[in-house]
Amino acid sequence: MKKLLQKWTGLSLVVRILIGLVIGAILGLVVPQWTGIGILGTVFVSALKAIAPVLVGVLVISALAQARQGLGSRFRTVIGLYLFTTFCAAMLAVGASFLFPIQLDLVGASEMAAPGSLSEIFGNLLTNTVENPLKAIANANYVAVLFWAIIFGFALKLKGSEGTIKVVSDCAEVVSQAVRWVIECAPFGILGLVFRSVADGGLAIFTTYGKLLLLLVGCMLCCALVVNPFIHFLLLRKNPYPLLLTCLKESGISAFFTRSSAANIPINLSLCKKLGLDPEFYSVSIPLGATINMEGAAITITVLSLAVAHTAGVEVSFVSALVLSVVATLGACGTSGVAGGSLLLVPMACSFFGIPGDIAMQAVAVGFIIGVVQDSVETALNSSSDAYFTATAELYDHKKQERTK
Repeated sequence: MKKLLQKWTGLSLVVRILIGLVIGAILGLVVPQWTGIGILGTVFVSALKAIAPVLVGVLVISALAQARQGLGSRFRTVIGLYLFTTFCAAMLAVGASFLFPIQLDLVGASEMAAPGSLSEIFGNLLTNTVENPLKAIANANYVAVLFWAIIFGFALKLKGSEGTIKVVSDCAEVVSQAVRWVIECAPFGILGLVFRSVADGGLAIFTTYGKLLLLLVGCMLCCALVVNPFIHFLLLRKNPYPLLLTCLKESGISAFFTRSSAANIPINLSLCKKLGLDPEFYSVSIPLGATINMEGAAITITVLSLAVAHTAGVEVSFVSALVLSVVATLGACGTSGVAGGSLLLVPMACSFFGIPGDIAMQAVAVGFIIGVVQDSVETALNSSSDAYFTATAELYDHKKQERTK
């Protein structure tokens, strides 16, 4: 048993995750009645979600308290990359929706609550930002966790003693170690998640609403494999694919199955450490990316909104499509980092075309039907690009420093 355990831990985490994936799919097909297996996935995701807010808080406070000068340009670069690529994703989705228009069978209505307008979204965002910090950690409100961590981090840098800063740094390392232990359980968590998906829907989960799903996934793959590496190449003038494939392998696979950008934060932080990036930078940029870097969400909002518009016979001009891209970008930045978070913003985007909420909510229902694949690919794109653009921003900063020497 000891030798078997050593062989298992000797395998790379990605290989172990792939083994868990295959076993979970087989068990889901052969013994779908063994529902207890699915608990492994629930426990794993719950553990990640529970520890991630604490990790983000202590890491950001520790990083800012110890931060040296010169990180500002990196943050400007990575925030610019996050917002620009999200807008590019929305524009790509507009173009694809015009080339391959999709019409939905909108019968019946859903009663799920959704934000009514962009102003409502940002009003809620501002309110959530100043939530009680302890409550924010309990509720996994990352906007507030980031806000208060930044406040405490700068305050500690200005007023804290060297001993106090060392204690906070030690706390960050302790929490990071706890997270590493949780991540080691990823293969079993993925096994449970895949089992539950296959047991509930069989292999047919990958064919329902095929055309719409193909359009969504096609746009997301185009962003991941063409748009993002092209932007990386423009900035660095070097082959973007080795770094891209590493991020997709190390971050995208786990994000695909957890379906939560928030839950994938610890895995992205571990990846950045493995890439040798500056912890003072990535400990802030990664949780920030989980909040505002939402390429997949922008694609989902745009494609579903235009599908509803095409179904309702609404004529969409180029100017209105451009404005829709801006709305989708801003709305995506307010998307929660949990499974299905982007779908509830579709009625907000549809309201731009004057489409009633009860019709738009039918598209949300369709989104949840295909969500087992759509939301998985969306999260994989969002989360892997957090690490990808964090690395890109740091490499670009190094390049600029070399030019000035």
